[in-house]
Amino acid sequence: MNGRIAPSGMTAGEGWSLERLTPPSRLYGANGLATGADGRLYVAQVGGSQVSAIDVDSGAISTISPMGGAIVAPDDLVFDEAGNLYLTEITEGRVSMLTPGGQARVIHGDMPVANPITRHQGRLIAGECRMGARIMELPLDGGAPRLILDNVPMANAFQVGPDGKLYFPVMGANEIWRVDLNGGAPEVVAGDLGVPDSVKFDSKGRIVTTQVASGQVLRIDLVSGTREVLADLGPGLDNVSFIGDRIFVSSIPGEITELLGDGKVRSVVPRALQWPLGLAVDGQGAIFVADGTFGYTLRPGGAPILAGMIFYPGCPGYMRGVAPGSPGEWIVTTGTGSLARYRPGEGASEFISHGHDRLMGVAANARGAIVFAEQGTGQVHVAENGAVRAIATGLDQPMGVAVDGDTAYVAEAGKGRIVRLQQGRAVEIVAEGLGRPEGIAISNGTLYAVDTQTKSLIAFDLASGVQRVIATHLPVGAPVGITPKYLGPIGDMAGPMINFCGLTAGPDGTLYLSGDAEGSVLALRPAT
Repeated sequence: MNGRIAPSGMTAGEGWSLERLTPPSRLYGANGLATGADGRLYVAQVGGSQVSAIDVDSGAISTISPMGGAIVAPDDLVFDEAGNLYLTEITEGRVSMLTPGGQARVIHGDMPVANPITRHQGRLIAGECRMGARIMELPLDGGAPRLILDNVPMANAFQVGPDGKLYFPVMGANEIWRVDLNGGAPEVVAGDLGVPDSVKFDSKGRIVTTQVASGQVLRIDLVSGTREVLADLGPGLDNVSFIGDRIFVSSIPGEITELLGDGKVRSVVPRALQWPLGLAVDGQGAIFVADGTFGYTLRPGGAPILAGMIFYPGCPGYMRGVAPGSPGEWIVTTGTGSLARYRPGEGASEFISHGHDRLMGVAANARGAIVFAEQGTGQVHVAENGAVRAIATGLDQPMGVAVDGDTAYVAEAGKGRIVRLQQGRAVEIVAEGLGRPEGIAISNGTLYAVDTQTKSLIAFDLASGVQRVIATHLPVGAPVGITPKYLGPIGDMAGPMINFCGLTAGPDGTLYLSGDAEGSVLALRPAT
């Protein structure tokens, strides 16, 4: 299997053309890295619940642990001498082992936000990426873990150094610490960094560390104290591994890069979007792409430009639904259940409402009323004049939202239908018998909906009720035949990572669609 599962044979109906604005991703993100005895690079992918192996010279990618398999949301990984793979499952709060034959078993099941893992002289060490984190040695026989250090402000990928001490990045302190494996007080090794999220050692005993916020890869000499920038790859870096003296770096959006020296790099797997989720178009035709941890601005004909990310000042958090607000402003729903106005150019957010359960789509009308769907409770809300109230309850997985004046339309994914909400009236069914409608949009009197079960885009004439399919075999929703595992919260950084296939319409009638199954943005254009 060569990388990410991607549908083929997309087709557009008569009167429409279909194109990708961004290329598909070959991975479901890229997190922890480990080098196997076979010389391949093994990549943990939290969002796809998948582990893949990459031949770094040919670029061939093979799936080792598939989506829907026993391993859920793997974040970091390490091999033992027998070829067993130990993995932290960050949303499950556990550490598991995967044998070369593919059998999985849980090693330790009480580690909230389990993230870093390493081995040293037969000892397995794992930690948590949360405020107040613990770092522990885990017996392989199921015995009680031994605490090495606690109350760490967000530990991440670590390794034992030449002196036998554990070196680890402390994201909450923007520092690198070390501690004796037998416990004791930690020491600060380096500070004033770019939010370090991995610490590994090269063959000469020097630290190589990725900086998730600044995008730099640094090398730190522990003897001289000097540090140098090996590469500046852009925000979102995650981990490091070595094949001999060759250095490879992962980036959360699914990128793998080899560092060649003298600032030169080679792309092994190119950067792409991870999902994406919600989409919106502003008055100038710019598309905002909510890609979970990242937000991008995209214009047709150009590459996505990073607008913000979860570790940037002012970012409201993990972004899922999005709608245009005032110039320079986007209205977003977050994975932690908040509704916010986000101004990435200013690095600022204004929160409108908190405490919701699995927020999805959002839309705003010309008067400024904001309608948003809460999948977890089956409610749809409106935020207006400083107040938030429910306008519908008891819906089955409401997801996409569109507005036409004071009328709201909602995709009710659990019942395979689209409903209309008008003040003072009962919920009215607009269309039913669908598979799983998610993103919806209104353009020129027509309502469009993405059905992620049938992989199609459907148009509904709101005046006549006539409907027709305008695109099929779309790369949306879960791959056919696979039931993805539920991905719960990552501490207080991100709520449940639930896919949402967004849809929005541009002023010229072009429809923009989230190809979340392959990590692309698609454009469907009406014939002129």
